[in-house]
Amino acid sequence: MYLEIVTPEAVVFRAQVDAVKVPGHDGEFQMLNNHAPIVSTLTEGEVKINLTAGSNNEIKRKDQAGFRTESSEPNVLYYTIKGGVLEMKDNKAIVLAD
Repeated sequence: MYLEIVTPEAVVFRAQVDAVKVPGHDGEFQMLNNHAPIVSTLTEGEVKINLTAGSNNEIKRKDQAGFRTESSEPNVLYYTIKGGVLEMKDNKAIVLAD
């Protein structure tokens, strides 16, 4: 699936991903390829991004944007948000993040 993370300043992430886990108002939930269409509000927390191996990832301002990785999971990115909205439709997920 294709994932975009958009902040008020810029698009900070664009890539093909295997999965994304987000902090929804009713708890965390994960989306995989071919997930049913959904619109959800998001709370403060971390977006966990499982990158597709070999994909062309576009991360803007990585040093300033709140991305982090862990050495035990090299293909996983974490992005901290204060809240926002998520839309998933036709294998494209867009996170509008604060």
